[in-house]
Amino acid sequence: MTEELNERHRARMQRKKEVVDKKIEAARRDAGVLLVNTGNGKGKSSSAFGMAIRALGHGMKVGVVQFIKGAKSTGEELFLQRFPDELRFYAMGEGYTWETQDRERDIACAERAWARAKEFLTDPAIGFVVLDELNIALKYRYLDVQRVIEDLRARPVMQHVVVTGRAAPPELIAVADTVTEMQPVKHAFAAGIAAQPGVEW
Repeated sequence: MTEELNERHRARMQRKKEVVDKKIEAARRDAGVLLVNTGNGKGKSSSAFGMAIRALGHGMKVGVVQFIKGAKSTGEELFLQRFPDELRFYAMGEGYTWETQDRERDIACAERAWARAKEFLTDPAIGFVVLDELNIALKYRYLDVQRVIEDLRARPVMQHVVVTGRAAPPELIAVADTVTEMQPVKHAFAAGIAAQPGVEW
C-alpha cells in the first residue's frame, strides 16, 4: 500500500513539474510589477512589508508611504527606520479617517503623501515602493484615481510597487499585474480581543 501511494505521488509530482516548468519557460520578460493587496481580511499591509524586507534582502532601495495611518508609529515603521540608507519611510501622520472626521484635512494630507509617493515613483534608484492604504484614500476620493494610475504607469520600468487597502478601485485592479483579495475567516477583534502590538500594528 505504501509503495503504491509513493508511486502515485511520484507520478502526480512529475506531471505537476512538467506543467510548472512550461509556465516558467514561458515567463521570460523582466519588468517591474504593480501589485494590489485588497479585501476585508487581515494581512494586506503585512504582506507588503514582507515584500519590502525581501526587496531589501536583494539589495534594492525601498520607499514607503503610509496613507491614512500615521498618528502613532507602527512596528513596521519602528523596525524599518533602522535602515535609513536603504529605506525612506513617510507616514501621512493624521491617523484613521474615522478619527479625523475632517475631509478637507484628510484630502490635504493625502495630497502631501502623494507628493512624497511621486518622489519615489520617479526615482530609478528605488526598486520597490509600498503605498500602504492608498486604496482607502482612493475610495474616499481624497486623490484622483486616474492621476494616480498615470503616475504609477510612468514609473521606472523595473520598479515594483505594492498598493494596499480595502476596496481597491476597479480602475486600479484593471491595470495591476498581480491582485490578491484577502477575505476574513475569523478575527480576534470580533471575539473582544484588543488589537495587539506585533500582530495588528
